[in-house]
Amino acid sequence: MGSSTENSYFQTTRNPRDLSRVPGGSSGGSAAAVAADEAIYALGSDTGGSVRHPAAFCGVVGMKPTYGLVSRYGLTAFASSLDQIGPITKDVYDSALLLNYLAKHDEMDSTSAVKKTPDYTEGIDRGIEGLKVGLPKEYFGKELDSRIQEKAKKWRKTFEKLGADVVEISLPHTEYAIATYYIIASSEASANLARFDGVRYTSRADTDSIEELFSRSRDEGFGPEVKRRILLGTYALSAGYYDEYYGKAQKARRLIKQDFDRAFEDVDLIAAPTSPTPAFEIGEKIEDPLEMYLSDVFIVPVNLAGIPAMSIPGGEVNGGLPVGMQIMGGSLAEKKILRAGYAFEQNFEN
Repeated sequence: MGSSTENSYFQTTRNPRDLSRVPGGSSGGSAAAVAADEAIYALGSDTGGSVRHPAAFCGVVGMKPTYGLVSRYGLTAFASSLDQIGPITKDVYDSALLLNYLAKHDEMDSTSAVKKTPDYTEGIDRGIEGLKVGLPKEYFGKELDSRIQEKAKKWRKTFEKLGADVVEISLPHTEYAIATYYIIASSEASANLARFDGVRYTSRADTDSIEELFSRSRDEGFGPEVKRRILLGTYALSAGYYDEYYGKAQKARRLIKQDFDRAFEDVDLIAAPTSPTPAFEIGEKIEDPLEMYLSDVFIVPVNLAGIPAMSIPGGEVNGGLPVGMQIMGGSLAEKKILRAGYAFEQNFEN
């Protein structure tokens, strides 16, 4: 869990673009493998941006589909109302190609969409002339690195050159997204990971009592970040605090989703930075969990709303550090997102 892979059981993954920096997370290994030409494509699990965040840091394409579009059967659950499998690829066309195989109904997953899916590669090169693209002002505030601010000006010019109508919009409840996400995700993690007690799941400690078996198996099997989130979630779900924390977070989640619903009544797509900064150095934020959590500020709203989004390379800063731009759409708007991403990819100049 986390935005850097520094909490991984397999140790820290390094960013192929700069080995002193993190590859993003939590699917940083998948993004690094694709960026380093170790794999043509990889899969990631996007609970709060964990496909898009490492894609941005490693300079590849990461797609988070609409909630329920891709089966999660076989995935170790983190937060069941947020988790979504998505592809990480070199370019947008490969992402569309992979989605043709991934986006199928699966009766083994109760949240899997029954809807028949289209060919995502068909019409991908049609261009975006006439589409309306919104730029949310809340994503371009003081927390956004000035180098990415400069890149964002070029993103807008590219969309306008392609014939899109670019307008400023507002997603007013964005400021509550981080707190909302970490309460909901941690609460669901606490419930989901309760099964990993050494009896049916995970490694089993050698003990003399059932109580010690549970305690030691969980202590040895979970790392510090996972334990932190389980404790946060258990507290939020405890008697006397459920309504104060989890209940309020669900109400805030509804407001965040309504922001997107209203926005998509006026615009076809939303474009914004994937991360407020380029890849940071290994060790830079590991001792400050709150600072680490804030790096997810632009990506968690999508998961809370259940909508699709894709991070694509949006230029480089400091002589080679990738910057990610994400394109968001309404529910099941993957074809439109891929079309816009493909057009941008073919025409953007760093």
